[in-house]
Order: sequence, then C-alpha cells, then structure tokens
Amino acid sequence: MKIVRVEAQPVSVPLKEPFRIALESIPVAENVFVKVYTDDGVIGYGEAAPFKMVTGETQQSILTAVKHLEQSILGLDPMRVALVSEMMDRRMANNNGAKAALVSAIYDLAARHCRIPLYQFLGGYRDRVKTDITVTIKDSAAMAEDARKAVAKGFSVLKIKVGISPDEDIDRVAKIREAAGPGIKIRLDANQGWNAREAIRSLRVLEEFDVELVEQPVPAGDIEGLRQVRGSVNIPVMADESVFSPADALRVIKEGAVDYINIKLVKAGGTYKALQINALAEAAGIECMVGQMIETRLGATAAAHLAAACKNITRIDLDTPYFLSEDPVVGGVTYDGEEIILGDAAGLGVSV
Repeated sequence: MKIVRVEAQPVSVPLKEPFRIALESIPVAENVFVKVYTDDGVIGYGEAAPFKMVTGETQQSILTAVKHLEQSILGLDPMRVALVSEMMDRRMANNNGAKAALVSAIYDLAARHCRIPLYQFLGGYRDRVKTDITVTIKDSAAMAEDARKAVAKGFSVLKIKVGISPDEDIDRVAKIREAAGPGIKIRLDANQGWNAREAIRSLRVLEEFDVELVEQPVPAGDIEGLRQVRGSVNIPVMADESVFSPADALRVIKEGAVDYINIKLVKAGGTYKALQINALAEAAGIECMVGQMIETRLGATAAAHLAAACKNITRIDLDTPYFLSEDPVVGGVTYDGEEIILGDAAGLGVSV
C-alpha cells in the first residue's frame, strides 16, 4: 500500500452563535478536510482547524502547507506512521494543523488496512468516552442559563470560559454553580487571559465553588507563572497552550508547573506526537485531557479514538460539534448527550 495523492478541501461551517473565549470570538469554523489516497483505492481522512491566535495558522496557510507536505509523503507506506511524521517534519517546520490532518488520515488508512477501528489499533482501552460541555463567555445571567440547560440535557461536567476580567469571572462562576447545583463538575478555562497575580487572586476566591481544575490560567510562555499558580491555590492546574510538543510536555513536567495536560491533535501535529505527550505525562503520574479547536465531527472522531485508546486520558473536551449549525460528516463517532460512542467501523469510519 502506497500513498499516491493528497487532496485538501476548505470547509466553512457557521456556528449556531459565536464561540467567545478570552482570546477572541469565533462565528464560523474555517477548516480544511484532507483526503489521502492509496494505490489500492483506500482513502484516509483528516481535519485541520486553524486558530491563528494559538497555532498561527489560517485556512489558506493550511491549504498551502498540505500541498507542500504532500511531496514528502508520496510513495510512502501509510503503515509506517513514524516515517511519515518524520518526513513531514524534515520538509516543513511547525504548521502543526496541516500535519495533524495528514497524520490523522494516515492513521485512518493504517487502521482501515487492518480492518479494525482506530482506537483498537492504538491500544483499545475503552470503546466510548464522556465529554464535557463548554459554557462560552457571555454575561453572568446568560452563562448561568446555558449551564442550567446543559445540565438539563444530561451533561455532568461543565467547562466554563473565563479570563476576561477577574471580578466578572468570579461572578460568572458563582452564578453558574448556583444554577448547576452541587453535583455537577466545573472546570475553568482562562485561555491565557490572566497573569499569575490575577489568577492566584481569582482562584483563591473560586475555590469555594468546588472547581475541579483550571486550564491555562496564564500566557502560554509563562511557565514560571504556571508553576506559581499551581503552588499558590488548591485548584489543580492544567496546561493547554503551553504544551504543543513532547518537548513542551517534558518542560512543564520537569518544572513542576502542572497537574494535568490538555492534548490537542492540531497543536501536537497529529496522533503520533500526541501519543508521545501522553506517554511522558503518564510516566510522570500526570493525567491528560483530549481537547480540540472548533472542529467538525471528523476532527472530533480522530480525537475521540485517541482518547478511547489511552488509559491515562481521563478527561474529554470534544463538544464543538454541538456548536456547529450543520454536520458535513458521514459516519464517525455518535454523540448521545455527553456520551461519545466509537462504534466498530474500520479506521475512523468516516467520509465527507
């Protein structure tokens, strides 16, 4: 089996309402679907979701990068995933979203060739996972109402976007806890919106609302600030934007800066390096979350298979398909409230 052709297709899917976080407000998912063709007629699928404020990529830059990276993998056997990943890194630095889409398609091909679902190909620890649901930034009353609706739909874990203003964030979380009730887990995600002093001040107040963890409370490059926050509050700290690569993961682990790591395929450059990040974290006794950018069910399917494969991935944030106004994907994972069911189709089991 050899790779003979790659296609990259731009796709734009409006959201039901803008997805607002501390960094920006996103009204449309401007993504790229990738198809990798082999000489035996099998097609592998992947998705790149650019987020220029985090990864530096745009839809157009990903389309260009995929075309450039194609030249490094033509003729290769998709069963040799490590070699494919290495050849892309030799061809082009960074551009992790483009690489992630291609690597996802390669893994899809490999698992299809073996006629087993991807999560089994990767380790097969479980066959379903549970996602949280995000409450995006609005005024306190609107966020509390969104939380109440999510709980009514059966979600047991809420991911609350904060990082705009410490005082407003405290009010938001207080009202959300009141609306959600005591039995619901609350996770916070500041998306780099606080500095270390603001984070410590805010989180000490927020401890009374039984917060499970806080994700990326300080800017991505401030590892010392991340360590300071972790050492100053009783809420566990998760790194997101601070960890793109296995080397980044090793650094935050050695610095004692985190309790958890959020792995995203688009940040890591695909499943191959995501597995390395998880292995490093697991060796250090640090559990991982699998998250995503604003991706369709294609990207969510690839991430869910990774999460299901690995025992150390204990938290899931794969809810963005719920925020899109349409679903351009056939097959793949099935959503049932907070449950994500992987099924028994070979590979990712998708087409677009």
